[in-house]
Amino acid sequence: MTAPEALRAALVTALTDSGALTADWARAFAAVPRHEFLPATIWADENGGDTECSRTVDPEQWMRLAYSDVPIVTQWDDGSEGDRSTPTSSASMPTMVAEMLSDLDAHPGHRVLEVGTGTGYNAALLAHRLGDANVSTVEVDPQVTTAARAALERAGYIPEVVCGDGALGWGVRAPYDRLISTVSLRDIPPAWLSQTRPGGVIVSPVSPLLGGGAIVRLTVHGDGTASGRFTRSAAFMMLRQQRYEGAPVDDYLPDEWPGDAEQSWTKLDPEAIGDDWLAQFACALDLPDVYYRRNLFGGGWTWWLFDTAVTSWATVDSAPGESQYEVRQSGPRRLWDELEAAHDRWTAAGRPGYERYGLTVTATGQTAWLDEPTNPLGWSTLAT
Repeated sequence: MTAPEALRAALVTALTDSGALTADWARAFAAVPRHEFLPATIWADENGGDTECSRTVDPEQWMRLAYSDVPIVTQWDDGSEGDRSTPTSSASMPTMVAEMLSDLDAHPGHRVLEVGTGTGYNAALLAHRLGDANVSTVEVDPQVTTAARAALERAGYIPEVVCGDGALGWGVRAPYDRLISTVSLRDIPPAWLSQTRPGGVIVSPVSPLLGGGAIVRLTVHGDGTASGRFTRSAAFMMLRQQRYEGAPVDDYLPDEWPGDAEQSWTKLDPEAIGDDWLAQFACALDLPDVYYRRNLFGGGWTWWLFDTAVTSWATVDSAPGESQYEVRQSGPRRLWDELEAAHDRWTAAGRPGYERYGLTVTATGQTAWLDEPTNPLGWSTLAT
C-alpha cells in the first residue's frame, strides 16, 4: 500500500500545480495528515456518487480516497440510524479548502474563528500555520465535536474546540481578525459581524433558497457593516439553524390541481435553469423568498414554485423536445413570470459570473448586488 506521506505529497503537488494551493499554505497541507481526521467508514463523491469505503475492508482504497481531491461524507442525517438520505458532515474537497484559505488571507498572529469544525482537518491547517492559541472552532453536533477534538489531539494540535451554535459565533475570544465558515447559509449572522474587528475578513459559503451557491468574501467596516464579492461556486451543507422546510403543497393548493390557476405558455425550459448552477444562483439573488420542487412527469419534469409567505404558487411542465411549455400560476404573485424575468435580466447583463456579484450585510439584513453596491438586486433579507 502506498504510504500516506507519499499520497499527501502528491496531493500537495497537484493542488499547487492547479493554482488552488498558495505557497503560504503549502507547508500546512504537507504536514497535516488528512487521513487521521476521517472515520473508518467514509463515502467519497467520485464520479457523481457517494461510494462507501471501509478502512477495515479495503484499506488501500480508503487511504487513496483520503488523499484524493474529492469531498468525503462522514455523517448522514445528523448521526441518526437508518437509511441514509441527507449528508450532514463531511471533509471538504481539498481544492475548495485551499481556495477558501486563500480567500481568508490569514497571516501568523491573526486570531481566527472557524464555524463548522466537521472532521477538524481545516482547524488543524489553521493551527499549523497560525498557532493553536490563535484558532477557535465551533461545531453544533456533540458527537462530531468529540471526534474532531480527539483527531486534533492525535495529530498534535490543540486549538480551542467548542460545541455550540455557530450562528452565534464564539464571543469569548472576540474580536477575530478572520472568520471562516465551512457550512453554508442564506443569511450572514449579525454575531459574525460584531465579533470580527474592523478590517477583518469573513469567508463563507452562501446558498440562496432557490438554488445555486457561492463563496463570499466580506470585509468588516468600522460602522459594523460588511461587504464584498463572491469568489467562486460552492456547494456546502447548510447551517442547521438555517435549513428550510417548505410548507405542505396543500397549504398553497387546498383544492385539486390546477385550482384557480391561470394557464399560459413559455419558451424558457425550466430545466435550462435547473441544469445551470450559475443561472440558479443569479435568479436566486433576485428572488430570495422563492423556492422550487421538481416531480417526474411523463418523460420530463414538473417544476413547482412557491413563495415563503405561502400566498402564491406556479407549475411549469418541462417536456423533452418541446418548443414551449405549459405554465399554471395562482396567487397575488406570478412566480414563473418573476423567475423568467430574473433569468432574462441575467442574460441581458451578459450572463455575469460569480465575481460580478456581491453582498452587503448589516446588523438587520443583507442585500445582494451586481458589479457595485449601488446596483442592488432583489435579495434583501431581514436578519432573524
